[in-house]
Amino acid sequence: MYPAVTLILAALFAALIYFFLVRPWILHWGATQAEIQRVYMGDELVTQPHFVATRAVTIQAAPADVWRWILQIGSARAGWYSHDWLDNAGVESSHEILPQFQKIEPGYFIPFTPDQKNGMWVKEYQEPHVILWWDKKLKATWLWQIDEIAPNQTRLVTRLRTVYDFSFPWVIYYLVYDFGDLIMMSKCMLGIKARAEALVPAN
Repeated sequence: MYPAVTLILAALFAALIYFFLVRPWILHWGATQAEIQRVYMGDELVTQPHFVATRAVTIQAAPADVWRWILQIGSARAGWYSHDWLDNAGVESSHEILPQFQKIEPGYFIPFTPDQKNGMWVKEYQEPHVILWWDKKLKATWLWQIDEIAPNQTRLVTRLRTVYDFSFPWVIYYLVYDFGDLIMMSKCMLGIKARAEALVPAN
């Protein structure tokens, strides 16, 4: 078999493995089937997304306690509770509640980068259960859903809906985004879990 044919077949095989086995796990990390199929606030805004990711984690804390950590998230704020060297300019994410960032209102800007030039805006919220961010272009939304499932036990669900730009060089960014988003999001959600649970008073 010619080397070129071998490479093409290998690439096709890798693509099939990724799209049918790896990608579904990436998009649905920690989420139940019911959470994946659930219709959430803001789903109607991005009508034809290329990327729909629903992730979830159970936290042994009340929704109001989880809410405070999400409220202050962002670059040059409390950070992302994730890989700080990569997504927070090397600044360690906060392990404390920061009063100066404990506020929210429609239109409030959440910076994603240290220069404050990129980010999303608060579209809607219902304290202490839902925060919806959007890009104001109907190309991307990011939902945080906080549900009490038992006393002092919370289910945190996030949903990202994104329309890809396949023009160059954006296509390269979105290829990396498609695969790498879980690395950041799983660390972020586990970071929220650890911080919220650490502040729960001992019985």
